[in-house]
Amino acid sequence: MEHMDVPSIRPRRLRRTPALRRLVRETSLEPGQLLLPLFVREGATEPLPISSMPGVVQHTRESLRKAAAEAASAGLGGVVLFGVPERKDAFGSGALDPDGILNVAIADVKDEVGDALTVVSDLCLDEFTDHGHCGVLDDAGQVDNDATLAVYGDMARAHVAAGVDMVGPSGMMDGQVRVIRSALDEAGASDVAILAYSAKYASAFYGPFREAVDSSLQGDRRTYQQDGANAVEGVREALLDVAEGADIVMVKPALAYLDVIRRVRDAVDVPVAAYNISGEYAMVEAAAAQGWIDREPAILETLTSIRRAGADIVLTYWALEATRLLG
Repeated sequence: MEHMDVPSIRPRRLRRTPALRRLVRETSLEPGQLLLPLFVREGATEPLPISSMPGVVQHTRESLRKAAAEAASAGLGGVVLFGVPERKDAFGSGALDPDGILNVAIADVKDEVGDALTVVSDLCLDEFTDHGHCGVLDDAGQVDNDATLAVYGDMARAHVAAGVDMVGPSGMMDGQVRVIRSALDEAGASDVAILAYSAKYASAFYGPFREAVDSSLQGDRRTYQQDGANAVEGVREALLDVAEGADIVMVKPALAYLDVIRRVRDAVDVPVAAYNISGEYAMVEAAAAQGWIDREPAILETLTSIRRAGADIVLTYWALEATRLLG
């Protein structure tokens, strides 16, 4: 048989120039896919730096407006608002107060940007309780799931009254999406969407966030957040939330749970979000400050990895900077 030359296989041909690399790039990272978490502190007269999260602050109401306007101008998909109250109590009553910091912040941002951004609220009690847990406690000091659900329904109605576009229940109570969906519908807010924190793991990487919200937590949340060893359970939680009416499901944290993001993406037919959390942010910032890594490429590589794993939406404190880096 006549000898035939086998064509040489050279994958590097498609890596030779920046234009070729852009042409065949499999994963996109765009401003509209990013949500920027923002903290607003009641009574603050100037933005307060968060020591463990360089570049991130607790905003005043006025500086929050400016940050939201900047996010809208950059073309971000939206902002996620977290309130830091001056006073806390056992029941998190500040979360329901129409004049409470989170509710007025929602109204402020909506007034500033209108529909140019999706305004998402953190629907949870941990920032508002003096014990730091995500719900109300029973006589034994344990989180009372069903009593907490009733408060979540009231909190959803408060956020609707403030003008929210989407609520983000993050407390990991059983049945929270069902109760919140019913509360929204009964309030005539069927168009308000739910971003469900479906697979939220009890993680060691939340430390800087707890500084950001002045958390009062003593102990941990392992009785209601998920065990980091369990991936199948994360998928099960996401499927339950979809069945209860979630419009988007989320995996949190992102980097240590990229496999869970992929499993959830393969299992559900709604958009999947992932939260690039405070500890992940702090690690990169700390290493970059020491000169151990190249900061800007590390930011884009981190966010691209989360998108590549299957996340349609990424919550990240780098949202604005990533938009600038993407050009």
